[in-house]
Amino acid sequence: MEKSQHLFTIGHSNTELLVFLATLRQFGITLLVDVRSRPTSYRFPHFSQPELEQSLRESGISYLFMGEELGGRPDDPKAYREDGLVNYRVRRKARDFQAGIERVLEKLDGSTLALMCAEEDPVNCHRFLLICPELVARGAEPQHIRKGGVLETQRAAEDRVLEAHHLGDFAGPWLFPIERADALEDAYDRQAEKCAFRADPQTIEYW
Repeated sequence: MEKSQHLFTIGHSNTELLVFLATLRQFGITLLVDVRSRPTSYRFPHFSQPELEQSLRESGISYLFMGEELGGRPDDPKAYREDGLVNYRVRRKARDFQAGIERVLEKLDGSTLALMCAEEDPVNCHRFLLICPELVARGAEPQHIRKGGVLETQRAAEDRVLEAHHLGDFAGPWLFPIERADALEDAYDRQAEKCAFRADPQTIEYW
């Protein structure tokens, strides 16, 4: 079975815990990789790290926190632009991020895993804009679990981002992969302007 058939992403949003766990079981998830920089939820405490980890354990699902390596709010000041926005292109090249990607790929050898963040729609989340491009570059194409247990392919999500930023000519069965890849990077950058974490520029230098 190809690695892509073992690799999913999911956003917990406001899902009830039992529904969330049932969805993980639906897709045979054996390992949940938490890529939130801050693994807490005050509005939905069942998704805070201690509570979630215990619930997963009781359901026979392993939990791994990787928010430090793969989170959308990195501690490294070099990952931020002067205006405070996280620069995803720069972040992908960081040594700890690359080590996190390697660990995810290693886990795929023995697990069916899902990368989890909070945002339901992957195209509005760093798991898609930051992490997935690197996974795709390594040959592992994720599938995105949407609300109601509906699957969206990586390709379909990419096409949505292209369409959203008036680059739809590169969507669909494009015959020129290099041109599509360039257009995707452009679309990722534009989408990140809307969705990426933005810190106070005055505080970044003190991190």
